[in-house]
Amino acid sequence: MQQPRYPVVFIGVKGTVVALDRATGREVWRTPLKGSEFVNLVLDDGVLYATARGEVFCLDPATGRVCWNNPLRGLGWGLVSIATAGSSSVVPMAQIHAEEAARRAAAANQAAM
Repeated sequence: MQQPRYPVVFIGVKGTVVALDRATGREVWRTPLKGSEFVNLVLDDGVLYATARGEVFCLDPATGRVCWNNPLRGLGWGLVSIATAGSSSVVPMAQIHAEEAARRAAAANQAAM
């Protein structure tokens, strides 16, 4: 069985994580992290992990909001690699569509006010 495709592509560049619409290339969201260095990314069980300048960040893949971060104190600013033991790096499409519909409805309500 073919797994559903995630509707965005995550890019890590210059201390920033960017989500691009897979079909159009349009920027969906942008989250600056720390510094202007290399960013390493892993999507695991619907959670996006990023590293930048020796720090680890957990991001909401739908919004780019930083859920938590860990500065890895005492380890310096070197490159950080990520490995997880999660069962899947694919978020169910129904969840993605529901989140996107809720975001659009909220934006429409805000614009109507």
